[in-house]
Amino acid sequence: MHKQLKRKKVLITGGSGVLGSEMARALAKQEMIVFILNRTAKKGEALVKEIHDAGGEAYQITADVLNMESLKEAKEQVMKQVDHLDILINAAGGNHPDAVTKDEYYDISNPENSLLGLTEEGIDKVFDLNFKGTLLPVQIFLPLLLKSECPSIINVSSMSAYTPLTKIPAYSAAKSALSNFTMWLMVHLSKTNIRVNAIAPGFFLTEQNRTLLKEETGELTARAEKIINATPMDRFGNPNELVGAILFLADNTYSSFINGIVIPIDGGFQAYSNV
Repeated sequence: MHKQLKRKKVLITGGSGVLGSEMARALAKQEMIVFILNRTAKKGEALVKEIHDAGGEAYQITADVLNMESLKEAKEQVMKQVDHLDILINAAGGNHPDAVTKDEYYDISNPENSLLGLTEEGIDKVFDLNFKGTLLPVQIFLPLLLKSECPSIINVSSMSAYTPLTKIPAYSAAKSALSNFTMWLMVHLSKTNIRVNAIAPGFFLTEQNRTLLKEETGELTARAEKIINATPMDRFGNPNELVGAILFLADNTYSSFINGIVIPIDGGFQAYSNV
């Protein structure tokens, strides 16, 4: 038990998503007060019930991280329960099929399967969700964080921010921008008492991406084989393996001088040259 975290107030955007929900459960176990912000009320309510049934305290907040008015209303809902926030975790993010190339390499005979096949709308959606979807919540909830004695912002970047992955140029670029923004925001807020850091998850096998990584037979897809071959630990991560880094960054007892970093959680993927 992290005693420093007991009764601390945390808000998680994308809180009912695969990774966000794992964070919410873990922080609730530390006896934190957890606000789960997401667009789909039903998913958030189910997670809140699960946390309540396990003896924790959580609240569901319905909001769109890309809509300022929606976020302002969310802030009002939070303030009905508490007068400040100690931690903001920006876990909202994702990709879009219209921002993904069908082929890894440009094929002059099939240009529609390449960069030329991406749509402006798809690219905008990916950049908005991953970058603006972090920037806007920070703008809205910053005043509540400033009321805390030792507040912290934790963003969720990606391994594709370090080295862009094939097929997903918009997502890789957006996460790279998010890592850069994390460092910028740290400097910008450095004269306050707010710390700003991020985690960069590697490849996690979840129900959401299972069909992309595994065939119906249970065998790995060709792309999944490439990932495993480039991961020294020879496996995918489990969502609960993000918890340690989140607890470390959230607990000011252990990370009070940690500021402006992005922690890879990747089984060694970033460090391996494949040689």
